[in-house]
Amino acid sequence: MTTPHISASDFVKKSFDFLIIGGGTAGLVVAARLSENPNLIVGVLEAGSASLGEDANIDIPAYYGNTLGGKHDWQFETTPQSGLGGRTLAWPRGKVLGGTSALNFMTWNRGAQKDYDAWKELGNEGWGWDDLLPFFKKSETFHPPDEDIQKEAKLYYDPDAVGFSGPLQTSYMREYSASHALWHPTLNALGVQTNEAHLSGSNVGVWTTVCSVDPQTCGRSYAANAYYQPNASRSNLHLLTGAEVKKVLLNREDGEWVAKGVHFVHDGDEFEVFASREIILSAGSVQSPQILELSGIGGAAVLERAGVLVKVDNPNVGENLQDHIMTAMIFEVDPTLQNPDDPNTDPELAASALNGYSSSKSGSLTILPCSICYVPFTHFVTPEILSPITSQAASTIDTFSEADSIRLRRLSHPQNLGQIEYIFDLGNWSTSFQPDPSDGRKYGTMLQILQYPFSKGSIHIQPPETGSTSPHNLAIDPQYYTGRTGHIDFEIMTHCQRFAEKICSTKPLSNIIRSRAFPAPSLSDDKLKDWILETTITDWHPVGTCAMGGKGGMKTGVVDERLRVYGVKGLRVVDASIMPLQISAHLQATVFAIAEKAACMILEDLNR
Repeated sequence: MTTPHISASDFVKKSFDFLIIGGGTAGLVVAARLSENPNLIVGVLEAGSASLGEDANIDIPAYYGNTLGGKHDWQFETTPQSGLGGRTLAWPRGKVLGGTSALNFMTWNRGAQKDYDAWKELGNEGWGWDDLLPFFKKSETFHPPDEDIQKEAKLYYDPDAVGFSGPLQTSYMREYSASHALWHPTLNALGVQTNEAHLSGSNVGVWTTVCSVDPQTCGRSYAANAYYQPNASRSNLHLLTGAEVKKVLLNREDGEWVAKGVHFVHDGDEFEVFASREIILSAGSVQSPQILELSGIGGAAVLERAGVLVKVDNPNVGENLQDHIMTAMIFEVDPTLQNPDDPNTDPELAASALNGYSSSKSGSLTILPCSICYVPFTHFVTPEILSPITSQAASTIDTFSEADSIRLRRLSHPQNLGQIEYIFDLGNWSTSFQPDPSDGRKYGTMLQILQYPFSKGSIHIQPPETGSTSPHNLAIDPQYYTGRTGHIDFEIMTHCQRFAEKICSTKPLSNIIRSRAFPAPSLSDDKLKDWILETTITDWHPVGTCAMGGKGGMKTGVVDERLRVYGVKGLRVVDASIMPLQISAHLQATVFAIAEKAACMILEDLNR
């Protein structure tokens, strides 16, 4: 599909009502919904290219991961993390139309009801589970599974909790890895029950995940082909790709700062473009705080150090960064099993897989990792182990912070919350384990992902380096396992790792497992702790850097409950950065719901 072309010089001549910074997961939702009103002129500025239907690495499900580190990835990195032995971690973010929804692994799930109710508890009215559920449903068209595989693959759902007429196509996959048939009975044997309504407000239990895949095409469904492509011909919707925004233009009017336009660079030339109603910042958890700070909105100390004029002094910008962290334990498995990695190492298998996908939309290129479970700590950590961790947390967190009190409550009180996520699939997913491809061995990966981190970090602009081609450097510092409370995450991950091994040593899954390959089976408990520090990586789910302030307002956040930036008229943030607390889920479904709700609020405010 060819994206309607407009030059930068023609784009800036338009009389826009709304300008949206970022044509990603959230930005394209807002653009589509606002432009449903033919009287509103909407402009979208996207730094990446369109690539609609032009890149198999985006469109074909099993090619997930191929885009990471490539031209569609901003290729961010963290600062050296002292809690990880000084390692820096790659932080992939989508630099393409559709944003990170074009790069992710297509997992489509939701957090717990208590996750969103906690946002409301902080004083963010309208952001509880009951408030968001209509927008979750509005975003999707869920395709019920075929009856012939529904029971076999445990494909359950609650029809009252899913949408059937939204832009995003969601479905259960039709084919699965050979290990998936063993997943449910293994977890059931360990007392983890199958959750038949995992999209209905509790994800605790074992289940088969829904994916953002269109079952008609067996291709990725994401913001670009779901929200933009069907609406690209609208005369009131204008998209400029290759446009990197540098700052929001603010004017001082009657003693208030007002967002009037955007300064951006396109093909090396600088431009300014204006909007009469609002600027909507949807650049994600990394770049939304960056653009605010470059615009003069942020902590005075940060801005002054970077040489930016302070307009709105709000030290919360870029703070409150929360991310999911994970480890990947590798097991040698039955060599006769068909492995998703095989086409990567065998050209004949790769050609055969592509032929099967092209001709019948079947085969290994349609298979995604779908074996998932979420479990509370209390399922496998005894009170004797959990109690001192809880006491330690209580002594170190800021109990005067309501958000920290919620974190502590999640840990200290037995709750039906999915505090740890486990995913198993065939193939080697580790970035640290590099086996010899010629030895004929095959592997499976057990991922362990912490859902409610105590570690909190920051993202801030930095003073420009001498000779740098970028106007500002960006310091992404998640503070994994460090800071006042990060050590709690490490304690939790250490104890939870043992349950990951227990899963893989329980039948029937253990029937296909030969031995642990990474870390080495002989590793002592102390060495296992070292391994966790040496191999922990991000699950690429950053939130919170432009959080809703709730009861504390500007003292605790960056935007109000209607996502309006404190201290500036006509400027909102709409993306994962507004989430005040992390959730127990992969983020994309929640980001789509946030954007749907935001668009609704913007239109409501327009008519007031």
